[in-house]
Parts: sequence; C-alpha cells; structure tokens
Amino acid sequence: MATMTTTSPRAGGMTKDERFVIFASSLGTVFEWYDFYLYGSLAAIIGAQFFSAYPPATRDIFALLAFAAGFLVRPFGAIVFGRIGDLVGRKYTFLVTILIMGLSTFIVGLLPNAATIGIAAPIILIILRLLQGLALGGEYGGAATYVAEHSPPGKRGYYTSFIQTTATLGLFLSLLVILFTRTILGEAEFAAWGWRIPFLLSVVLLGVSVIIRLKLNESPVFQKMKDEGKGSKAPLTEAFGNWSNAKLVLIALLGGVMGQGVVWYTGQFYALFFLQSILKVDGYTANLLIAWSLLLGTGFFIVFGALSDKIGRKPIILAGCLIAALTFFPIFRMISTNANPALEKAIETVKVSVVADPKACGDLFNPVGTRVFTAPCDLARDFLAKSSVKYDTVAGAPGSPVLIKINGTDVPYTTPAASNAGATAALQAAGYPKPGAANTTIVKMSNPFDIFKPQVAAIIGLLFVLVIYVTMVYGPIAAMLVELFPTKIRYTSMSLPYHIGNGWFGGLLPATSFAIVASTGDIYAGLWYPVIFALITVVIGFFFLPETKDVDISK
Repeated sequence: MATMTTTSPRAGGMTKDERFVIFASSLGTVFEWYDFYLYGSLAAIIGAQFFSAYPPATRDIFALLAFAAGFLVRPFGAIVFGRIGDLVGRKYTFLVTILIMGLSTFIVGLLPNAATIGIAAPIILIILRLLQGLALGGEYGGAATYVAEHSPPGKRGYYTSFIQTTATLGLFLSLLVILFTRTILGEAEFAAWGWRIPFLLSVVLLGVSVIIRLKLNESPVFQKMKDEGKGSKAPLTEAFGNWSNAKLVLIALLGGVMGQGVVWYTGQFYALFFLQSILKVDGYTANLLIAWSLLLGTGFFIVFGALSDKIGRKPIILAGCLIAALTFFPIFRMISTNANPALEKAIETVKVSVVADPKACGDLFNPVGTRVFTAPCDLARDFLAKSSVKYDTVAGAPGSPVLIKINGTDVPYTTPAASNAGATAALQAAGYPKPGAANTTIVKMSNPFDIFKPQVAAIIGLLFVLVIYVTMVYGPIAAMLVELFPTKIRYTSMSLPYHIGNGWFGGLLPATSFAIVASTGDIYAGLWYPVIFALITVVIGFFFLPETKDVDISK
C-alpha cells in the first residue's frame, strides 16, 4: 500500500489507505484486549484449574493476583517496547507485541492444569500472564502512534478514536465468546474444559492480525525522521532523563491519564463488579447489562474524538473527569435502586453496628486479598461487608465480647462457624433480602434480548451514562498523548503515562475500591477512589496540561 504524508491539511473523507491503516491497527489491538480480558472474565474457573491445591478462598486470591500481575507489568512493557518502537520502528514493534500476546493466550488454552502437572501449572500460567501484560504495554502506544502519524492535520482525534474503541470492543468480544460457549456447552462442561475454547480461538485472531499487519508500511513521519538521521539513539534517556520531557510525562499522567483511567475502569469494570459482588446480580445478567451498555455507547468514542479536533482534547477529557466525579455517587445509588431494591431498602432502614473493644479490631483494608482475619471483630465486619450490609463500628467496653447489633437486637459474634448463620437470620428478619432466587426484586435477564422490562432498561440506561463518561475521557486521549511528545521519543514517552494511569490507577481500582467498602462498612465508599483521583486530574490538568490539537507532530 502507498505511504501517506501528513504535512498539509486536506479536505474530504478518509482515503482507502487511511481506512486500511486504521482497520489493521484497530483490529489487532481489539484482539490484544480480547486476549487480555479473557483471563479476568474467567478468573474463578482459572483459579479452580490452576490453584486447586489450595482452599477455594485462597485459590480465588491467587487467581486475582495473577490477573493483577498483568496490569502491574504493563508500564515495563511500555518502556521495553516503547524504546524498540522509537529505535526500530512502529510497524515491527507492534507486530512483535501481537505475536507475544496471541501465543501466550493460545498456550493458556493448551496448558495442563495443576491436577496434571502440579506446581508447574500455576508457575507457567503466571509467566504467560506477565508476557501478556508486557505485550499490551507495547501494543497500545504503537497502534496509537502509528495511526496518529498517518492522520492528516485536523483529524487526529477522529482517526485515533478508532483505536480508543478497541479496549471496549475487546472486552465486548470476550464477553460474547464466553457467553456463547457457556450457552452451547452448559456450565458443567464449560467449567471442566470448555473455558479453553475462547483462549484457543485467539490463534485464529492472531493469524488474521499478523497477515493484515504485514501489509502495512512504516509510519511516514517516523520513516522521514530516520531518513534524515534525526532519530534518537537513547530514547529512554531522552524521554525520562531530560526534565523538560519528564515533566510532560508527569503532567500527562497526573493531569490526564490518571483521571481517565479511574473513570474508564469505574464505568466498565467496577460497574460489573458492583453489580455482581455487591448487589448480588447473577453473572449472566450482569454481563449482559454491561454488554448492552457497551454496545450502545461505543460509537461515542469516535464522536468525542472527532469533537476534540474542533474544540480541543483538554476540555473534553477534563469535563468528563469532572462530571463523572460529581455524579458517580447518585448514579450508583440509582443502579442499586433498580438492580436490587430490597437490598437498597434494607441499607436505608436497617441499622447495623459492630460493637467491640477497639483494641480487638484491626484494619480491614485488604486490596490484594492476602490477609487472613482471625479476631472476632474483624471476622464480623468482613462477613457483613461480603454480605453487602451497611454497618458502622461502635467502641465497646475493654475486653467486652463482640456483638452485631441489628436494629437494637444483639447477636454475639465469636467465629464464622458459630455466628454467621445466626447473624444472617437476624439480618433477614430485619429486612435484608435472602440470597439468590429467593430475592424476587433483584434484576434478572433470561435471554440477551430481554431488555424491555422497565427494571432492565433503567439499569442499561444508567450504565450507558457511565460508558458516555468513559468515551469522553478516553476518546481524545490517544491524540493528546501523541501530540505532547516529539517523534523521536514519542512511542516511549506516551506509553509510560498511559499504562501507569490505566494499568495501575485504573487496573487496581476494583480491588482497592472493594477494600474501602469492606473497611468502612459502606457499599458506596469505594467510589471515593475514582472521585478523588478524577478531581486531582481536573485540577492539575486545568493548570498545567497544554492543549495539543494544533501541534505539528511531524517534528
């Protein structure tokens, strides 16, 4: 295909070559996100397969820690592959990243479980997960940079917004494949061996992506720089050892990507977690509700990307962060009202307190899930948090036994075995709903098109609003990051703040937010995490983040 230049504006729509560049770059990135999210969607099954030597609670913890490892190494992938991308080129670097991601995912589908090969199974699984995180750390920056460097002036926000749809589309594709496979095989067969099918399918997606990307030429902006001998010989040193550029990296992180990351992960991932783990909506229904909101909202990535070409990247990103921070609490309360009205009513009307000697109570903040609680005070509060009960902690007399006070009724708490059943019965007598099908008020979808019930439609509408926030902050961010940094160190410079903001501030949000819920006894308290970081981004971005839409990126 022909190489395009970006030195002068032109009228009209996309050329055939530009459409191919966007299609090839976006398709490969969709498949990378698909691979990355499969693990998270199937974490419980993977825990049972590869950590079966441990008790159920422990195996779930290990499975989630292995999932988190993929997020933690993303910035290191950004550094490694960003350097290669600035030295060797954009095209070949993101060919390497997609090969690593696709093969790692395919091997997970073939990997024998712990019952077959013992301790080697979880070790290999974690290595593959780390490789996935490293590959994703290099993929996004390469794809965004490549598309931006092919874009005509005045249309970079619009062109790069197609890359911004890929994370959502990858999540959506993974949910669809899992739901379809589960429906065809049934839960028992899927848990036994069918979970491997979505991983094995990645080899087909990999083959398609590699064939298409091999037809791409190098970025014209990068090629021109190399031909003129202006490339960087030490991109890491120039990107982070030079304060003028390192300062821009920090501003991009704290004044843009940090807030974008927490808004994105709240709107898509914490919303799913909130429905399932806190509101106790069944997994099938919760995934369908999220899938519909994504289907309805994904096009707005392109809307806000194109709008940023006209009014700027900064006002849209910061407005999205600010509006999200101001409305997260009321929106999640409305989700509770519609998804589990019996639970919401109980939270409002049932007064629950844990009465204990303060010296006998520890800290319940446990974002990685590795701590084991033994004190009755901690066990009682942990039980209430996991039961989605709103409670407060009241100081008791020194040495006094632990009590759960439910609307004035005292329930002694000693151990889970002796006390959980009694506490559950007292909570239900006071108004908390019974779990599962016994709670007839909870939202339930019987099929993917069961969307016209007022209860279901209302929740999809609220989730759609959250997705709109995601598209506001995420649609223009790729163009902004590309435009902030010079060509010779662009791949390295933009990738690091992106993957710290999304991989760390965003990726660790669900676990940290639930840890806040558990430690405070308030099911909405976890929202303070995204609200605070989004507001910090608004303040820093307003004063320090430059507007970039008219920058010449060929330099």
